[in-house]
Amino acid sequence: MLTFEEKLSIIESFPELERKNVSLKRVNFHFEESRLDKKNVVFHLHPNGNGFVYASGIKGYKTDDKGMVNIREFSAEELRSVIEKSIDLLSQEEVVAPVEPAKEEKWQNEDGHILTLISEDDMWNVYAGVNLDGTFNSYPEAAEYLDEEGFSRK
Repeated sequence: MLTFEEKLSIIESFPELERKNVSLKRVNFHFEESRLDKKNVVFHLHPNGNGFVYASGIKGYKTDDKGMVNIREFSAEELRSVIEKSIDLLSQEEVVAPVEPAKEEKWQNEDGHILTLISEDDMWNVYAGVNLDGTFNSYPEAAEYLDEEGFSRK
């Protein structure tokens, strides 16, 4: 594990990052040229070696809900690499991906009731009219539920 000073030295080698001292001797590094709302590249680097780098959407990194990856155990090469990727990410124009139409299926039971199964945001939602009836992690899970409830695809 790199020491706090070693991590600082690596991070400070990126001239585009601006150091911001915060509470409890922690340090943030901002990328003021960011094309996105996000400016923090390094967040809460602590003298104990713990800290975070913004890596939302960068393949190969497990991030928290804020898009940050913990760098406590990173090698010098790993730290340089993730910071470079973070700066590259924040340098890009924000691209709004076209939204694919949701996959939708109608399911009907013997009484003629219809439920709609829709793929939305990586989940499968079952609707009774406009009311949400259930949410499932996968299509097979949702289809099994509908089948157990006596529904079949129209």
